[in-house]
Amino acid sequence: MQQNKPNYLGPFITLVFLFFVVGFLTTANTQFQAPLKETFLANAGRFKNTFATLITFSWFLAYPLAGPVGSRWVNRHGYKGTLLRGIIVMLAGLLLFFASSWYTVRFPGSAWNVGGAVIPVGFIIFLLGSFIVGASATILQVVINPYLSACDVKGTQAVQRMAIGGTANSVGTTVAPYFVTGVVFGGLAMEQISISQLQVPFLALTGVMLVVLLVLSRLRLPDIEGTRSDSEEKLEKSVWSFSHLTLGVIAIFFYVGVEVCIGANINMYAIDKGLAAPALLATLYWGGMLIGRAVGSSLRKISPRTQLTVTTVAAAVLVILAIIFDNPWVLAAVGLCHSIMWGCIFTLSIAKLGKYTSAASGVFMIGVVGGAILPLLQGGIADLTGGWRLSWLLVLLGEILMFLYARVGSRVRQSAE
Repeated sequence: MQQNKPNYLGPFITLVFLFFVVGFLTTANTQFQAPLKETFLANAGRFKNTFATLITFSWFLAYPLAGPVGSRWVNRHGYKGTLLRGIIVMLAGLLLFFASSWYTVRFPGSAWNVGGAVIPVGFIIFLLGSFIVGASATILQVVINPYLSACDVKGTQAVQRMAIGGTANSVGTTVAPYFVTGVVFGGLAMEQISISQLQVPFLALTGVMLVVLLVLSRLRLPDIEGTRSDSEEKLEKSVWSFSHLTLGVIAIFFYVGVEVCIGANINMYAIDKGLAAPALLATLYWGGMLIGRAVGSSLRKISPRTQLTVTTVAAAVLVILAIIFDNPWVLAAVGLCHSIMWGCIFTLSIAKLGKYTSAASGVFMIGVVGGAILPLLQGGIADLTGGWRLSWLLVLLGEILMFLYARVGSRVRQSAE
C-alpha cells in the first residue's frame, strides 16, 4: 500500500512568515545605527561611524557561533523543536533591547570611557541584544533555508521556493526602516529623538513573538526525509570536503557583507551628503530586493548559476557608477540585483548533499558573519578617508568574487548522493 505523501503547503506558508520576521528584525536592527549614533554616541569622538556599525557587527557576529548550534538542534530535536527554541532565544534578545532603553533612562550617567570616547552602558546592553536576536535569526534560518529548499510543494522548484521565502523576507526588510523612523521614533528629526522611545515598541514585539511561539507549538511541521542525520548517526566525512559548499560559504560571506553594507550604511552616506529623508534610500534599496524576489519567484526555467551570473555583473556596474558620480541613489538600485543572490548561492551550495544538508545549512550560516565584518570595515574606511565614497569599493570587490563563484566555484566536484 502506497503511503500518502506529506502536504507541505501549510509548513511552507509558516516558514515563509518566519522568513518575514527574520528580515524585519535584521533590517530594523541596522536602522538603529543612525538614530543611536545621535543619542547613545553623541560623545563617541571621531569614530562615531565605527561605533555605530557595531550594532550590525554584533548581530551578524552571532551567525558563525549560532549556526552550528542550530544544525545540532535540527539533528537532535527536529525542525519544529529547533524553531521553538530559536523563538525563545529571540524573546530573550528583544527583552534586552527593552532593557537597554530602561537602564539608560534609569541610570543616565552610567558610561564607559573607551580611548576618550564615552559609551553609555545602555548601548552595550543594546549590542548584547543585537547579538542574541541575531543568534535567534541564525537558528531560524538553519531550519528555514533547507526546509524551503527541500519541501515538495506542487508546481515549484527549490530556487523558486527560496525566492518566495526571500520575497516575504524582503517585505520585512522594506517596512522595517519606517518602523524605526516612524513608529519607534515617531518621525522626529535626529536631534529630537529620545532613547526612552525604544521601550514600548520592543515590549510590543516581544508580545507578538510570544503569540507566534504559542501558535507554532500547536502546528504540525512534518520532517523531510533525507535532509538530516539522526541524532546518533555519525557522518562519514566533513561537510567541508564538498568544495561547492566551502566556496559557497565564502560567497555568502561577501553577499551578506555587501548587502548589509548598502542596507545599513546608505543612510549615513546620505546624511553625510546632506540629503533629505535618508530612510527613503534604505526603503528603496530593500524595496528593490522585494520586487526582484517577487520576479525571481517566477523564474522556473533559469538556472541559479545563470541568475547569479547576471545579477552580480549588473550590481558591479551600478556600484561603479555610484562611486564615479558619488551618488547614493544609484546604490539604492543595487537592491534589485541583490534580491535573488541568497537563494541562488544557497541552492548551489547544498546541491547533491543528501543527508549532509542540515549540517551544511549550519556551516553555511558561518558565512553570514560577513554582515558583521564588512560593514564595520566599511565604517572604519569612511572614518579614515573622511567620507563614504571610496568605501563602496569594498562592495565592488564582493560582487566580483560572487561572480567567480557563479562561474567556477559552484560546480559540484564531489557528491553525497
